Amino acid sequence: MKKKRRILLKGILAFCAAGTTILTSARAFAAWPKTAFESKDETEVLKSLYGELEVVSSNDIKVSVAKVAENGSSVPITIDSDIQDIESISIVVPSNPLPLAGHFEHSKDTVGYVSARVKMAKSGDVVAVVKSKDKLYTAKKSVKVTLGGCGG
Repeated sequence: MKKKRRILLKGILAFCAAGTTILTSARAFAAWPKTAFESKDETEVLKSLYGELEVVSSNDIKVSVAKVAENGSSVPITIDSDIQDIESISIVVPSNPLPLAGHFEHSKDTVGYVSARVKMAKSGDVVAVVKSKDKLYTAKKSVKVTLGGCGG
């Protein structure tokens, strides 16, 4: 009798744990900016994510990326910013069919830093967009994507 009760309790606990995980995952995906990731133009991406906020070029954002990427399927990018009160950092690659490569929400008092690998369809700019205090700051760097490092 005790064995059956323990098996029943273990089953109930496992079911509750699985249900909590599924609900938590569903809530996390609900906040995903689907329209921004599906937009086909850089201005549409920014409008979808941030509305009509003013966009200003900034020297306080450092975009670190190789000038020549040997493989466009995995281009390492680092964005570092000294701007205060950063709310989010986005990576936009205008030459890609879907320009939004990444969007990272920051909580209060976090460091303005993002490191990621993105896919680049062809040579072009990598644009970092930093939101802080109802303003958008941008910086960009050009990247030449080669085929197998042969300059294609």
